[in-house]
Amino acid sequence: LRTVARHVAEARAMKPGILRLVDRVLLFYVPLVFAAAAAGFLLWTVGGWALEGTPDWRRASFAALSVLIMGYPCALGMSTPLAIIRASGEAAERGILMRSGEAFHVFRSVQTIVFDKTGTLTAGKPEVVGVLAPGGDSGELLRLAASAEMLSEHPLARAIVTAARDRGLSLQNPAQFAGRAGRGIVATIDGHQVIVGTQRFLREEEIDPTPLDADVEQVQARGQTAVLVAVDGLARGVLALADQLKPDAGSALNQLRQLGLTPVLLTGDNWRTARAVAASLGIEQVKAEVLPGEKADEVRRLQGEGAKVAMVGDGINDAPALM
Repeated sequence: LRTVARHVAEARAMKPGILRLVDRVLLFYVPLVFAAAAAGFLLWTVGGWALEGTPDWRRASFAALSVLIMGYPCALGMSTPLAIIRASGEAAERGILMRSGEAFHVFRSVQTIVFDKTGTLTAGKPEVVGVLAPGGDSGELLRLAASAEMLSEHPLARAIVTAARDRGLSLQNPAQFAGRAGRGIVATIDGHQVIVGTQRFLREEEIDPTPLDADVEQVQARGQTAVLVAVDGLARGVLALADQLKPDAGSALNQLRQLGLTPVLLTGDNWRTARAVAASLGIEQVKAEVLPGEKADEVRRLQGEGAKVAMVGDGINDAPALM
């Protein structure tokens, strides 16, 4: 959270590119206006005296004033910010909030839109739809996993806790708790070390997830998210969680494609689930099993290829990529 907060703190209000362009133009425009006013004044004074022997002060004054009034640079300097203010008001009435005028200026050139999955394309309300505990008690496995997740804020963690409470299981706060962003958690329940997370996380904790591979493949083949549970150093079971797509996700993506924009799915979920969601929405470019910092790296990669990128996401873990 401190890392994400630092990324956000580094954001600074920037002048829209169009205003920076106006500033550069005004560096030359203002001297030119004054030079033209002076030229008009000299034409009817010095020129009139040279040609007719009498300077025309009245016409000289009108010529200089006409140039200054017609070419007054404040109109140029004020019109753009006023247009941005008006546009931001119109957008706000439609539920669209812009952090800065820069957003209006660059959004027209966006070619690629990167989407997070959970809470963005999906409803963000996952539910436990299955508990697989080969050779063990599925109820006890769910109780231990839910107790371990009691202190976690992650949507999947809340879904696991809710499922256990709905089944009337008795939960307790962990004696020890440690979270690993994008990976899982480690907790101590009733003197047992409980690890809940991804296959990669179990391997990082030196636990072999191989005995659960068949169950994991079964869950992921249905487009569901597989959360592994290990107890005292042994992989014990798999929790299957499902998150429904938002009703308007498909139509929104179709409209974006009709506008010539390319959607990209970027998620920390596993590849099988990510591909299943992408296939149902017609998204061809998919990047799965990425951590929060890696999401930002992926956005930078797309930008490095010359694409103008917009990012759509929710949650603290998306903040670096949004930045």
